[in-house]
Amino acid sequence: MVVLIACEESQTICKEFRKLGHEAYSCDLQNCSGGHPEWHIKADVTTLLNDYFDLVIFHPTCKYITNSGVRWLYSEPERFDKLNKACEFFNLRNKFNSPHVVTENPIPHKFAVNNDFNPIGKYNQIIQPYQFGHLEKKATCLWLKNLPKLIETKNVFLEMMQLPYKERSKIHYCSPGPEREKIRSKTYIGIAEAIAVQYSNYIIGSYSHTDAIDLSN
Repeated sequence: MVVLIACEESQTICKEFRKLGHEAYSCDLQNCSGGHPEWHIKADVTTLLNDYFDLVIFHPTCKYITNSGVRWLYSEPERFDKLNKACEFFNLRNKFNSPHVVTENPIPHKFAVNNDFNPIGKYNQIIQPYQFGHLEKKATCLWLKNLPKLIETKNVFLEMMQLPYKERSKIHYCSPGPEREKIRSKTYIGIAEAIAVQYSNYIIGSYSHTDAIDLSN
């Protein structure tokens, strides 16, 4: 498959698809930090909307959409304009030239879900790192186009709950600084592996099924 991971500089998901033999590319305005610039497209993702991909994994900016930042809407009136633009960018998910798209973001607030200009709509699934082998909590929502819900691979919830609260929720207690936003938006390796394996199997299986039907005719 040809796979695009849009708005990814870490290449965490890109590398998992490459391990499976797919032609995967990360794309971001920043240089990649994953060590494989040959797999990275440094560009505005809007320039790739007409290019065909078998699968797109989209990580739009969550700063103005996430529920954790909703309080700023009341103290910074101009933030509503930024929210509208963020929702417009988020809804590029409907414009990618791909039959399969998964969009991920933290839990959104109601002003994004039901935005007057560009509603992002309700997510299809919420996943947690502890469902994929990580002793941490961080709710991540998935908006799915022609894809099934992810199946947890290693649930370590009970082990995680034995840890101090700040340790199992350390992403939320990340220290302020220039790298804070990048750290808080990181993709956990267990989730990246599940995305690569499960969506590869689903899409390739769908293609194989279609070919079988065509041959029988």
